[in-house]
Amino acid sequence: MLKEKRQKAILRIISEKDITTQEELTDALAAEGITTTQATISRDIRQLRLRKKSTGMGSRKYIAPDSMSGIKDGEDKSSYIRVLTSGITDIQAAGNLIVIKTYSGMAMAVGAAVDSMKIEGALGCIAGDDTIFVAVGDASMTDKVILEIKGVTE
Repeated sequence: MLKEKRQKAILRIISEKDITTQEELTDALAAEGITTTQATISRDIRQLRLRKKSTGMGSRKYIAPDSMSGIKDGEDKSSYIRVLTSGITDIQAAGNLIVIKTYSGMAMAVGAAVDSMKIEGALGCIAGDDTIFVAVGDASMTDKVILEIKGVTE
């Protein structure tokens, strides 16, 4: 019960504040009356599958793997994250298209992972051997879509 309460608090805290270190997370929990150790925080981070995302200010904050929320319950989100992290070599905007370069033979898997993210504005992917075109409904949204994909890979 205590573990569940602590982990719910962790998810709420990282959604409300930019938490960049385990020490900051421990302090934020302590401020709410939840005393814990660094080892417990480390274990919670692994169990919750938290990852770090660039804040755009030169630091990285903890986030929940919610940008993969389009994946159905029961599907292994970590495998999609691994594909995105290991397969993408470059991402560039081209009007209302995003061109994603991958290692040879990885484009289909990366395209499926991007499609599974259900990113607002991304209409779908066409994948070849090492290149993916992501169609974006409005060219003004391409940067947002790129940032969401990069958020998973960083």
